[in-house]
Formats: sequence, C-alpha cells, structure tokens
Amino acid sequence: MNDTIVAISTALGESAISIVRLSGDEAIFIVNEVFKGPDLTKVNSHTIQYGHIVDGNEVLDEVLVSIFKSPRTFTKEDVVEINCHGGIYVTNKILELMMYKGARLAEPGEFTKRAFLNGRIDLTQAEAVMDVIESQTVNSLKLANM
Repeated sequence: MNDTIVAISTALGESAISIVRLSGDEAIFIVNEVFKGPDLTKVNSHTIQYGHIVDGNEVLDEVLVSIFKSPRTFTKEDVVEINCHGGIYVTNKILELMMYKGARLAEPGEFTKRAFLNGRIDLTQAEAVMDVIESQTVNSLKLANM
C-alpha cells in the first residue's frame, strides 16, 4: 500500500459536480503538480482550496480541492478530493491526468480496504459501507449504520 490510488467517487454522468479522490503518500504532491491555486503542500488539513486543474498550459476545469492529511482521514492516509464539473469528458480527463502524474487507478472498494488494513474500521464496518451505499429505504439505512 505504498502507492497512491485514484478513482472517480461519484456516479459518472452529466451532473453539476463530480469528485475525483486520491489516497496515499503522494496524493497532495500529485494534485499540487497540476493545481493552479494555493500551494497544496502548505495548506492546513481539512480545508478547501479554489483554483484550476491544468494540463500544461491548458486549463481543464475550475475546481475546489479538499485536503485531508493523515491520520485523520477515512483511509488514515493523505486524501485529496477534487470537486470538478460533472461532465463525463472533464472528469475522465482529470482522472487520466492524476494517473499520468503517478497515481494508480483504484480497484473497486480499495479506499475501504485501505481503511480496514490501516485500522480505521473493522471488518463489520467495512462490510457496512456497501450496505449504506446500496440502501434504498430508511430501514435498510438504519440497519447498515448500526
């Protein structure tokens, strides 16, 4: 688990907002390489920064970047969330850029797996994450959160 992972955390489609999430030791540095705004290596944890994601001289999108420094994160690793516009093309372009800069595409459930392996949650809580996601009624949500 020494690598940094990245994934689109919202449903991929046309929407107002999409979130691209990274977790790992290099998450802040990878995003900082392509973020035109405050130096993300110098901002406080649990803050949101305004700026743009750029690929060379090309602005890809106007974004809000949330910085969460370990160990106070879901995975207990550094976590960065890029809130971009929800277009399919721009979201995928940002994801590809993060991978080009050194992040690896996360496997399904890998953020939760890291939270479990790093001692943030136990196995029952890890299984409950999917139950929360799949909840379709008030009762099923209550059961998942027990």
